[in-house]
Amino acid sequence: MKAAIVGYGKMGKEIEEILSERKHQVISRIDPTDKNATHGSITAESLKDVDVVFEFSKPEAAVKNIELIASHKKNIVIGTTGWANDLKKVEKIVAKNKIALVYGNNFSIGVNMFYRIVERAAELVNKLPEYDIYGYEVHHNQKADSPSGTAKSLAEIIVSNITRKKKAVFDRVEGKISGSDMHFASVRGGGVPGTHVVAMDGTADSIELRHTARSRAGFALGAVMAGEWLKGKKGMFTVSDYMNQLLR
Repeated sequence: MKAAIVGYGKMGKEIEEILSERKHQVISRIDPTDKNATHGSITAESLKDVDVVFEFSKPEAAVKNIELIASHKKNIVIGTTGWANDLKKVEKIVAKNKIALVYGNNFSIGVNMFYRIVERAAELVNKLPEYDIYGYEVHHNQKADSPSGTAKSLAEIIVSNITRKKKAVFDRVEGKISGSDMHFASVRGGGVPGTHVVAMDGTADSIELRHTARSRAGFALGAVMAGEWLKGKKGMFTVSDYMNQLLR
């Protein structure tokens, strides 16, 4: 696989390392500010001979980058979050250019295992009104979005599987919280790669499910494997589509 990396920050460098370990070739590193990038912008020249582009830039740049990459008929793995409001637009771009794109809030294999564990836990809590459920996440102080995309996904899984929970609340809560709300808090500080906790609390005991990322390597590995999975495909895919095949 011949790859290009758009956004040569910490994640971009992790992806390059995993690509190298898996015997893939990095054709170009595209970043307007990094001195070690090979190109400053997405062009026909910077994407020449590329099979898959790994897009890990910034939320405000993601959709425009997707549009540019797709215009050159290259498959895309997009790990940038915060552009979900433009999902319909991206679907049209993918269909128009007849490429394959896989996107998700978190490509980590461990996190996607965690999603499935939390889903089963929520199904059990749905049968037990004696237990309340909540969550929180901790990330480094440079993370661009809050709550994290992973926190949003976990909250959606919980609310979808517990009938007495009607919505997730991510903002600061003043006073009591409604029994139909599920609170998921966010903390930012230090250099924490990412921790997500889902807790189930009853009068007699408490249960916690926790995923702690030791580094960005797990995320990068999942993203590279997703790029491998795209070979021969066309259309728009979520990380769940890819993980469902991997974990079945």
